[in-house]
Amino acid sequence: MAGATHQTSEGWSSRWAFVLAAVGAAVGLGNVWRFPTLAGENGGGAFVLFYIGCVVLIGLPLVLSEILVGRAGRSDAIGSVRNVAAESGRSGAWATLGWIEVLCAFLILSFYSVVAGWVIYYAGVMGRDLLSAIGSGAPFAGALQGETTETISQRMGDLFTDIPLLIAMHTVFMGITFAVVARGVHDGIEKAATYLMPAFFVLLIGITIYGAFLGNFSEAVAFLFTPDFSKLTAPVMNTALGQALFSMSLGSAALMTYGAYVSRETKLAPTAGMIAFADTGVAIIAGLMIFPIVFAVGLDPAAGPTLVFQSLPVAFQQMPAGSIVGFLFFVLIFFAALTSSISLLEAPTSWGINERGWSRPKSAFIFSFSAFVVGIFCLLSLNVLSDVRLLGFWSIFAETNIFDTIDGFTGKVMLPVAALLTSIFVGWRADRKLVENETGLEGGMFVVWRFLVAWLAPIGVALILVFGLFPGLLGS
Repeated sequence: MAGATHQTSEGWSSRWAFVLAAVGAAVGLGNVWRFPTLAGENGGGAFVLFYIGCVVLIGLPLVLSEILVGRAGRSDAIGSVRNVAAESGRSGAWATLGWIEVLCAFLILSFYSVVAGWVIYYAGVMGRDLLSAIGSGAPFAGALQGETTETISQRMGDLFTDIPLLIAMHTVFMGITFAVVARGVHDGIEKAATYLMPAFFVLLIGITIYGAFLGNFSEAVAFLFTPDFSKLTAPVMNTALGQALFSMSLGSAALMTYGAYVSRETKLAPTAGMIAFADTGVAIIAGLMIFPIVFAVGLDPAAGPTLVFQSLPVAFQQMPAGSIVGFLFFVLIFFAALTSSISLLEAPTSWGINERGWSRPKSAFIFSFSAFVVGIFCLLSLNVLSDVRLLGFWSIFAETNIFDTIDGFTGKVMLPVAALLTSIFVGWRADRKLVENETGLEGGMFVVWRFLVAWLAPIGVALILVFGLFPGLLGS
């Protein structure tokens, strides 16, 4: 195979191990934090309905596309694209797609670890509160008893000014991520997914049931599933489509990298469907978990990014067993963040192993430490470097700090560009027989899937890219 690169020798022990790991890669802060935030900000039902449509028609076809490139290429994301291009008689320049995805994963990991550090901090706050409640003989009391609403809400602002604490939490999370990835696919990533994902789903369902009984479940259901199509504006539709890509880890090399470890016996199409279904289901359930609690205590569902870290602790204070549920809630978010960060680190680590010949621990350390350093600048932009503008010359980033610039650049530019190139590569440039054999789809199913990848996905992703870069085109 001309131009081919080293193929991986690692693999999943079973199909279910891959599914759990891939679901863990897709299910993260984008589902538990970002989706409820965006649903609240964009009017609920109409946003949710359009989001589901985007997942089915664009997200799912691209999930299968990324996994099949990984399995066909049997290498890191860069090597896999290069291998498939070579087998298809195409230019090795298509490896640029892999480079974009791996770099995107690295950059997302840098600020993702900072946010996950906030989660660790809040889990610690709620854990100490639970121990205090147990010690006082009131384990089922509301959380943070004796604190005012202002004190609870101000805690996040205080955290942002505490640089040593921010660095410590960032260090802990990145250290845990490194420790898992350094142990390998079977002994590290797979075992983490095997334990963390079932625990995540148990906590998710448990807290949702809690909210259904003690919160305003009917209002939450109405908010999420009663569409008001007058709110389905062009900006809302573009946001929903972008969230579908972000939530499913498309364009960040995770699924392509994990796909390289999938056995030939695994049927990719139904497996991709399971991943997409689980990812979307978690997002919807997360809304049903959070909004009953929000509505029960009269909080604003459109509170934005502060919903999880400032609004919900106030809600837990006002609800029975708030100490227990509050602690478990942040543990749940920690699990979601960790399984995603593992996949983000695995993408560049795999490249270091296959392309540079590094040992797995060395490669994982180099990239986790490098992402950690970039993350330091992200967290400093919340305080002492708040006036620094990395891309100040670019109008859409003229007023954003380092953290928001890296977040915005990966989300508005790199992820859509990678997804667009993936759809073109798989839909138009990769060998048709190779693609058909990898998907396992036949007849009409393959024709429909290929149409979605080759035509609908490029159009949809191009719209995200154009309107993300030129938001004025959408109006207000």
